[in-house]
Amino acid sequence: MPAARVEYVAPWWVVWLHSVPHLGLRLQPVDSTFSPRDESYRESLLFLGLVAAVCLGLHLILLTAYLVCVCCCRQDDAVQAKRRSSCCVTWTAVVAGLICCAAVGVGFYGNSETNDGVYQLIYSLDNANHTFSGIDTLVSGTTQKMKVELEQHLTRLSEIFAARGDYIQTLKFMQQMAGNILGQLSGFPEWGEVTAELTKLSDQTGYVEYYRWLSYLLLFILDLVLCFIACLGLAKRSRCLLALMLCCGLLALLLSWTSLAADTATAVATSDFCVAPDTFILNITEGQIRTEVTRYYLYCSQSLSSPFQQALTIFQRSLTTMQIQVVGLLQFAVPLFPTAEKDLLGIQLLLNSSESSLHQLTAMLDCRGLHKLPPRSKHHPAPLDYLDALTGICYDGIEGLLYLGLFSLLAALAFSTVICAGPRAWKHLTTRDRDYDDIDDDDPFNPQARRIAAHNPPRGQLRSFCSYSSGLGSQTSLQPPAQTISNAPVSEYMNQAVLFGGNPRYENVPLIGRGSPPPTYSPSMRATYLSVADEHLRHYGNEFPA
Repeated sequence: MPAARVEYVAPWWVVWLHSVPHLGLRLQPVDSTFSPRDESYRESLLFLGLVAAVCLGLHLILLTAYLVCVCCCRQDDAVQAKRRSSCCVTWTAVVAGLICCAAVGVGFYGNSETNDGVYQLIYSLDNANHTFSGIDTLVSGTTQKMKVELEQHLTRLSEIFAARGDYIQTLKFMQQMAGNILGQLSGFPEWGEVTAELTKLSDQTGYVEYYRWLSYLLLFILDLVLCFIACLGLAKRSRCLLALMLCCGLLALLLSWTSLAADTATAVATSDFCVAPDTFILNITEGQIRTEVTRYYLYCSQSLSSPFQQALTIFQRSLTTMQIQVVGLLQFAVPLFPTAEKDLLGIQLLLNSSESSLHQLTAMLDCRGLHKLPPRSKHHPAPLDYLDALTGICYDGIEGLLYLGLFSLLAALAFSTVICAGPRAWKHLTTRDRDYDDIDDDDPFNPQARRIAAHNPPRGQLRSFCSYSSGLGSQTSLQPPAQTISNAPVSEYMNQAVLFGGNPRYENVPLIGRGSPPPTYSPSMRATYLSVADEHLRHYGNEFPA
């Protein structure tokens, strides 16, 4: 690469990715030069995808082994195991959620960077394509003028000046100059195939990039939804949501490794191109465009002269000579042949139009004019569009792919964490339900009994003795309860209730002897309870004297 090409320097990540070993499917070394048409080179990229597939298989094997160990292990201390499992599941869910959010943030940034780089490449291709199309239009238009319009004017003037040999000789000389111009124009390269390939490449790149960007956007949304489902399942203690989360987590794990394989292969291939882009372009344009023309547009340095300079110089001199001849004929031949004035003015107008086209063609064929640059300076020795394209694809594009690869790794880690926490959360919910089954169904502190009572209220509500006392306002209608009342002082239970709850809670059903926090009774309920207890003591005290 010439010394003038100092603007584009391959970044360190391009060099690092280019140094990745390129191996075929049979593990033989492959040349790392970017050549997408070479079958062995394509196999080396496929091998990178297969490496990611092998890593996915090992990942799944390790996950399976861990899940089997968790499901088969037995804990001796159930209470301590339950507490440790609950705490572990909670912190695991928190860590997995944070990793997932960080992965999605990194992925959004990488997706945006890649999209910006690719569209910068497309924009540069469209600019170059527009310039090459303009060159073809100017060349074809000037050729048409010289072949058809100028020839028609010269034919009519030959008929008018048939009696004057010197004027006929001037017309033949002008026709010779026009032939020189046509010969120089025919030496310019045909850009039709190049513009067609650039248009096709731009369209295909835009099409692929749109669906790539959309696919990653949907993958980000899927990861966030799965993270939300995992948190919701743990918060709601829903087995259905946990099962859905485990199944979708495996799907997200597969998608993460698949995206990592695609990103790795694409990043390595693009880095192979970015290490030596000039060599690849020279190879693919060989046979379509002359090598000196391609080098001129790739490097555009002061040491390289334009391959079109000689042709443009001959074009300019021929036009100047023809204009001089036309001016002479207008000055000396028109007074003698007035009918020749119209054709001579037509030729003069045609030559002026051709000169304007020559100036445009000179500017567009110049590598600086191709990219709308000011006069050549040391700050812009290379084509701007070409550098913009390389910057877009080699800097922003590959950098975005690296961030997307990091997203895939973080997402795989997050969902692996969620999958590992799933069985523990499931066992925790199962143990919790089993503990509820061991509690008496009549216990009002049993959450299952309260849920059943809320959904299936009894048809006949049996009012307790406390509700009768509060409803009737008298103690005469109270009937002594059949069960034996404990002789423990009620004030002791009330004091315990204050210790447990802090605020007095008035309950309808006494919970003495149940091992639950004792209720607190209102003053009227307490008086009623003490009177009934005293009556029982007197009754049973008379029957069983001490």
